[in-house]
Amino acid sequence: MNTGKVDVLLGLQWGDEGKGKVVDVLTPRYDVIARFQGGPNAGHTLEFEGEKYVLRSIPSGIFQGGKVNIIGNGVVLAPDLFMDEARDLERSGHELHSRLCISKKAHLIMPTHRVLDAAIEASKGKNKVGTTGKGIGPTYTDKVSRTGLRVGDILENFEEKYAQHKARHEATLRSMGFTDYDITDVERKWMEGIEYMKQFPIVDSEHVINHYLREGKSVLCEGAQGTMLDVDFGSYPFVTSSNTICAGACTGLGIGPNKIGHVYGIMKAYCTRVGAGPFPTELFDETGARIRDLGHEYGAVTGRERRCGWIDLVALRYAIMVNGVTELIMMKSDVLDGFDTIKACVAYKQNGELTRDFPYNIEHGIEPVFEELPGWKTDMTRMTSEDQFPEAFRNYVSFLEAQLETPIKIISIGPDRDQTIVRK
Repeated sequence: MNTGKVDVLLGLQWGDEGKGKVVDVLTPRYDVIARFQGGPNAGHTLEFEGEKYVLRSIPSGIFQGGKVNIIGNGVVLAPDLFMDEARDLERSGHELHSRLCISKKAHLIMPTHRVLDAAIEASKGKNKVGTTGKGIGPTYTDKVSRTGLRVGDILENFEEKYAQHKARHEATLRSMGFTDYDITDVERKWMEGIEYMKQFPIVDSEHVINHYLREGKSVLCEGAQGTMLDVDFGSYPFVTSSNTICAGACTGLGIGPNKIGHVYGIMKAYCTRVGAGPFPTELFDETGARIRDLGHEYGAVTGRERRCGWIDLVALRYAIMVNGVTELIMMKSDVLDGFDTIKACVAYKQNGELTRDFPYNIEHGIEPVFEELPGWKTDMTRMTSEDQFPEAFRNYVSFLEAQLETPIKIISIGPDRDQTIVRK
């Protein structure tokens, strides 16, 4: 039997690594692009032909003609936001209906989920997680507690099912004393989004994707957020509500683990984080602000400033391990073009002990141990091959490969599709 291949592409840090651009660059090699987890809190930014696009729920392969795009069962979907996103793409000339299908088993983010998100975050006082408020966590909570509303539910007796779920949420909100909200307008648009979704193929995506594999087709699985936000292996509780690691591609799409081939791990040449939570290498000085400004480090969906710091090789080694990463992709190398020196965290000092292993808790008592390397002081944005890289940058790449024991195969030196160097 001719069996196709499944490769997985995911972020290795705290999200925002530039996954959208890489999926777009890699897509020509694949027949099917599938999103396996997360919700519209994830924003994948792509720039090409003078245009900038931000994708929230739709797979990044949508820009390549002739590719099948699948929103998998592990995704949580907001119909109103999906409708806005899809219509924006249609207005810009991208045909979606014949190239995008949605899993029946994906869960729906209801308007009341967003209210619950706000209520739960408010109840935490000073211990806020820094949620985007889009209802992601409460939707996954309903999924795990077996009380969720799924995309397949919109095909039969939907009004009755919706009313039951809404009433349950409203009872919870009353019990929390959170009653000052009005979802009338949001709900109206949400219902419009439900009708819009019905224009797309709503499928048993696990059958669809395995059918393509039996035909010998190749699949690229696209993750959202990053490994350090994984609900099991991330910096808990400051994490997202899904499994962002490679194993999430199996559960989020219905693919057997033995089908996984290459695992592409994406990282920045430095490190960023959005929202609350520990960040051992964070810079609070002018250097951190300079990295943020040069890298345009603001959330693609929320617009929030990203916290910036030097690359953390302790966390990256851990991410490579739990994902089984086979090759690395380094983004935003050009952001560091003007620095005299570059730092990299190679170990942590915790309670006086030196460790290269990522510990259970990084909230307190972690002191990063840095190695300093010379900067390359060269504008790399117009370079077209690795032969043009300055020696200091080559040394930085070699240093990272030695520390991480994984090859860096692709290097990005700018936001455009063309500013991507595939190494020999």
